[in-house]
Amino acid sequence: MATEPDAPLADGTLAAPDSGVPAAGNAHLPADRSLRGVPNPFRHWLLTLNSAVATFLLGAFAAPALAALGIQPAANWLYAAYHFTCHQWAFRSFFLFGRAGSPVNVYDQDQLAGMTSDPFGYVGSAAAGWKMAFCERDLAIYVGLLAVGLYYARHRDLKPSSFIMYAILILPMAVDGFTQLFGWRESTWQLRVVTGLLFGLASGWLVLPRLDTAFGLEPLASSYAPAATFESVEPAAVAKPG
Repeated sequence: MATEPDAPLADGTLAAPDSGVPAAGNAHLPADRSLRGVPNPFRHWLLTLNSAVATFLLGAFAAPALAALGIQPAANWLYAAYHFTCHQWAFRSFFLFGRAGSPVNVYDQDQLAGMTSDPFGYVGSAAAGWKMAFCERDLAIYVGLLAVGLYYARHRDLKPSSFIMYAILILPMAVDGFTQLFGWRESTWQLRVVTGLLFGLASGWLVLPRLDTAFGLEPLASSYAPAATFESVEPAAVAKPG
């Protein structure tokens, strides 16, 4: 039985045949829609990133916890591993689990001079507490990044920040950090935490939504103009009985 040729659409183009190959004039439509059913290998990238940041934070807390429990070899291994990511200067780090009357302690260089001959690499003691595996500012940065990651996991419609907004939010850390670097002043732990938190939040806001786009996880229909997503076809005229 012979098949009838495809009827032209209202704009003169031919409808795609059953073979799935689009006819001429329909080139603006995706040629192969079978890829819609193929899982994106990056679909769980945010879960992976949040898990990695959370694990990294837990490791920084685990170092002083292990030291306080007397498991010094494991604590030293973590301190050595984290030293690749941070200077770990004692007078810019939090000390935990000490006997100084507070669960968290901070010491300046003058105070550390009475405890140790090395105020930079000092790890701690049972009385003073044990240093976290990274500095105060790094702690705030990773907490901010994880906070944005967790928020974005529940609100995937979050739009990325502009680069101007990003520059404004990271400016306080740049000022605080460079004035310390040049020896003009010494910051406080409060400023390090606030500026680091702003940097972490701003970086997550700038990058995470853009990664969804880079990994092709936006809705497919948004890749096309609204007029191109569905092709309008005028209804055929119905002949009236005579």
